[in-house]
Amino acid sequence: MTNRSLRVLVTGAAGRMGRAVRAEIEAGEGFSYAGGVDSAPCAGVEPARAFGRLLARADAVVDFSSPEAACGYAAACARAGKPFITGTTGFTAAQAAALERAARRAPVFVSPNMSPAVNLTFALAAQAAGRLRDFDIHISEAHHSAKRDAPSGTALRYAEYIAAARAGAPPPITSVRAGDIVGDHTVLFAGPHERIELTHRAHSRAVFAAGALKAAAWTAGRGPGFYCYFDLLGLKVPATENL
Repeated sequence: MTNRSLRVLVTGAAGRMGRAVRAEIEAGEGFSYAGGVDSAPCAGVEPARAFGRLLARADAVVDFSSPEAACGYAAACARAGKPFITGTTGFTAAQAAALERAARRAPVFVSPNMSPAVNLTFALAAQAAGRLRDFDIHISEAHHSAKRDAPSGTALRYAEYIAAARAGAPPPITSVRAGDIVGDHTVLFAGPHERIELTHRAHSRAVFAAGALKAAAWTAGRGPGFYCYFDLLGLKVPATENL
């Protein structure tokens, strides 16, 4: 990309995260709002049927919609050769495969959590799990009462990386849905005579919005492929089966 602003089309733009991404675009530099679509359009956000028209003038798509919608948007981006960045969670195996097919024709960046710090803790959790073999592991997560999926995509990603590090079953997960909690995750390593707690607490959705735009800027310079935050951070990705 040149030094001009990256024109970002936001999908799921009327939702909590979509609004946060738009606010981050408008408050900062380096990005411009190319439009937004949502199943519930509002001021500055058009119906989903406008996606194709808006995509023509966008440089990248940042998606916080639903698994089904995200797959459709990714397919359209693949046909147009436009980068697709999604923080949507809850993909089925078939939907994950659809995203991977789109990645053959355009860069597709997928992360269940767009915080760079959280993605670093994925690597730390996997490293600890592989070295503390005699420790029990439990994951707990808490989000606002309106969050649909439980466990969260972030908690599932911790579990997948831990299972890969130990070549075993994933650890148990406890989920809480209450109030307006943005997102708390703790991985507990409990051993004889001691324990470790690896915790990340999001204070605002702005951290995820900024992370999604960081991912968009990085992905816009890539060729077709399936990317995640480990690629952006230069970390080794443990083998996993699901998104």
